[in-house]
Amino acid sequence: MFRLSQFMREIRWPTPIAQKRAPSGPVVIWNLVRRCNLACRHCYSISADIDFPGELTRNEVFAVMDDLQAFGVPVLILSGGEPLLRTDLYDIAARAKSMGFYVGLSTNGTLIDASNIGRIAAVGFDYLGVSLDGIAETHDRFRRLPGAYRQSLRAIRLARDAGIKVGVRFTLTQENQHDLPGLLELIERERIDKFYLSHLNYAGRGNVNRKTDAYHETSRRAMDLLFDTCWSYVRRGIEKEFVTGNNDADGVYLLLWLRRHFPGLEHHVRALLAQWGGNASGVNVANIDNLGNVHPDTMWWHYSLGNVRDRPFSAIWSDTSDPLMAGLKTRPRRVKGRCAACAYFDICGGNTRVRAEQLTGDPWQEDPAGYLADEEIGVVASQPRLTVTPYTRQRVQTWQERGERREE
Repeated sequence: MFRLSQFMREIRWPTPIAQKRAPSGPVVIWNLVRRCNLACRHCYSISADIDFPGELTRNEVFAVMDDLQAFGVPVLILSGGEPLLRTDLYDIAARAKSMGFYVGLSTNGTLIDASNIGRIAAVGFDYLGVSLDGIAETHDRFRRLPGAYRQSLRAIRLARDAGIKVGVRFTLTQENQHDLPGLLELIERERIDKFYLSHLNYAGRGNVNRKTDAYHETSRRAMDLLFDTCWSYVRRGIEKEFVTGNNDADGVYLLLWLRRHFPGLEHHVRALLAQWGGNASGVNVANIDNLGNVHPDTMWWHYSLGNVRDRPFSAIWSDTSDPLMAGLKTRPRRVKGRCAACAYFDICGGNTRVRAEQLTGDPWQEDPAGYLADEEIGVVASQPRLTVTPYTRQRVQTWQERGERREE
């Protein structure tokens, strides 16, 4: 996750660069249930309004939480499917809060109303995030439910008025990019605390619909608007949080924006960006799915590192005998193509590996969603860039299956 507001505040009020502190453990995004009342077009878990057998029981969840606490995990993001469809969600969340975790709730918002907002508020969630794919009709089309936007906006207002920190998540594609200005206006008008722009990642239905991924120029325009909007709040001294995810090239693009607007601060901010280091999948962010499978992040559901029913999360996360996990934890990562040659590799860390894997079967290839031009990142083009091809059901053979060795 790229915490844009933090870097913008450093532009406005520079502070001495402190020694980087490693987090005590990874942020864990936990899909407690796969069932969902919606069937969104870019759902990474391919959820549906049915019960999925074999999900972790409450006692199993509690046992995993004990291990996570002992392992130093600081944050639990409770997700789904739609987490409010899990009948023991409140018990799980309340126990997590009592154990000292920072606890977030990731919801589509349609099931939050006057009948349950009091119970949600009583849990004491540190954050509640609601996904919006656009304004009104655009959102309803993506969510495949007429009236979904109205219901989600109701949830945002109820949570805000109940004193819960609330945010909006927006996944950028070619088909909804025109609604980004309206969403940013909504953030101000409705006094929403946080805005999270996610670039499309190729997982679940997001992979099937990758042909609608935002083109590079669209990504640049979106980031220009987000940078200008965030800077306006910082300049006015208004607290509002802006973050982006699933495209760590955003950090490099901020440096280029800074070079145009505040060239005297480039050295300072570049050092901070290098401390951030970009993509943290398999290192500082983890995922547990509804069946107990552990993944490097939520976009790797097709690749399991192990199951918490067989081994504790702490043992799975520390095990680098898995070739993908070993590669993700290697610093610097040994990536290929444009990513390997990029002059700003220390900032983005090679970007998101799952897009490369979904397109080529090789997780160490260049990320095709890197939207900066070769000349901007100091790359001398020697071969065509990877391009995003439409999804087909023909399976790409992985690099392990081809018998290739990971580069040492």
